[in-house]
Amino acid sequence: MNTLLLLHSLVRWLILLTGIWAFIRAWQGVSSKSPYSSADTKAGLFFMIFLDIQFLLGLILFFISPLVKTALGDMGAAMKVTPLRFFTIEHTTMAILAIALVHIGRARIKKTTEDAKKHKLALIFFGLALLLILLLIPWPFREVLGRKWF
Repeated sequence: MNTLLLLHSLVRWLILLTGIWAFIRAWQGVSSKSPYSSADTKAGLFFMIFLDIQFLLGLILFFISPLVKTALGDMGAAMKVTPLRFFTIEHTTMAILAIALVHIGRARIKKTTEDAKKHKLALIFFGLALLLILLLIPWPFREVLGRKWF
């Protein structure tokens, strides 16, 4: 389980890097009214790929985690304990929403023919996903969750 948790934690950084890359490309595209290039497509694609990998790792962790098993044993009591509620409900729900936003965004971008609209869609969908991801990460400064940087 520790190896999976470490992998899950490391992939977070790849997601943040590719998410920021995709967001910046979209921002620049909207600002400069540039054509939607293959680099823009790759930025969104890598963002999505790393999110999908993270989802698989997270799904495995969800089902083998003693923390989640404890929470699922008594959800009423778990909702009163911040770490149990966070990892069982909040973290999981926001992660699924972020993944859905990226997938929906990429699908809508593919269907759009106008470059300006593609950049705008990327900015909206990838930006919202990135915001959710920043909120769902158990950062070390969130002391009640007690996680480390890696």
